[in-house]
Amino acid sequence: MAYLLSINHSPARQLPKTPAATGELRAGYGLVGDAHAGFSEREVSLLAWECIEQINQEHPIHAGPGAFAENLTVHGLAWEQLQVGDRLQVGPTLLEVVQIGKPPTEPHTYSYQGFSILPRAGIFCRVLVGGPVARGDAVTVVKPA
Repeated sequence: MAYLLSINHSPARQLPKTPAATGELRAGYGLVGDAHAGFSEREVSLLAWECIEQINQEHPIHAGPGAFAENLTVHGLAWEQLQVGDRLQVGPTLLEVVQIGKPPTEPHTYSYQGFSILPRAGIFCRVLVGGPVARGDAVTVVKPA
């Protein structure tokens, strides 16, 4: 079962995100208190913890939750099976996947010690149903009918 490992936010763009135990996702906006909220339909970014572990093993870095500028770090998420339009139940909230990764032509200015994985493994969502989220909340994939 997938679960929420960390909620991460930053007060300004191009800063590392600070992990927190709780947060609030607002429908049509994103993560309250995060500098990226409210700018586009990519309201919330997710990254599988397993992607972070993999890059830590491949390179001499020690990245943790939020290191790659993701809002939600999820453990046990089969991110490679997600498709645009899938929905994710995160605790009491509901997210819709609007983009997977980023096009190579789109600039991605944030990296952790020279590494950036959101462009290839990031899951970008809009918040359909907002509410509080907390470390340990279940994350369930809901395929569209």
